[in-house]
Amino acid sequence: MTDDESRDHDFSAGQGLEEDYDAFTLDPEELQADPTAVDPVDTRVVTDALDRRNVAADQVDVEELVEVGLSYMQINQFEAATETFERAAQFAPDGSLEAQEAWTNKGVAHAELEEYDEAIGAYREALRIDDDSKHAATAHTNLAYALWEFGENETALEHAEKAVEVDPRFAEAWYNRGFFMVERGLSEEAVNAFDNAIRLGFQNADVLEEKARALEELGDDEEAEAVAERAEEMREQAEREMVEEYGDG
Repeated sequence: MTDDESRDHDFSAGQGLEEDYDAFTLDPEELQADPTAVDPVDTRVVTDALDRRNVAADQVDVEELVEVGLSYMQINQFEAATETFERAAQFAPDGSLEAQEAWTNKGVAHAELEEYDEAIGAYREALRIDDDSKHAATAHTNLAYALWEFGENETALEHAEKAVEVDPRFAEAWYNRGFFMVERGLSEEAVNAFDNAIRLGFQNADVLEEKARALEELGDDEEAEAVAERAEEMREQAEREMVEEYGDG
């Protein structure tokens, strides 16, 4: 994470969509909208169709509803995504991992809209369900990011620490921990955190740039310069690959 660039948020990938998946579909069949009469990205479709007053919880496939929300995320319909994830959380069994996943993803969608207060609330709701589950590390690290954006740096660090405690193999959590350590002037610990992130597969220009910043703070200018050069090479390579892929489009 750098001062002038926002990093991508981490959110659960779900089960993915099949190759012949044509449109958003929800169980039961009565909820399916007529594609000739409804705008396919109308943000009211899901929320108007799914209402606890009208639909029994056992009639809703929560996992599929989460997939709808993730699909909205992929086309940058973040407001629709927040509403869809909230519905998923409401219909999921109380205290379930499905509910936690929905709340976590709702927080991500709010963060994309820079609605950090709402994002913080969603992540905290996810952690209220279980602060030690497979989704908890993601909720903690994303909560740390939202709290930092909201100006609560001390609390942000606590959640960054908790994320790596819950899942020591979560590479992005180590990256975030390193970022907060640099911000607090704990540069040696930051370098160790960035190295852990790199070893766990989080290998991109962002983490190298942050590591270079920490090394510079430590006075290791030669190593900082070498790492910064690798980061620049990585960015240039990514740009070349993008031009090759889309240059003819």
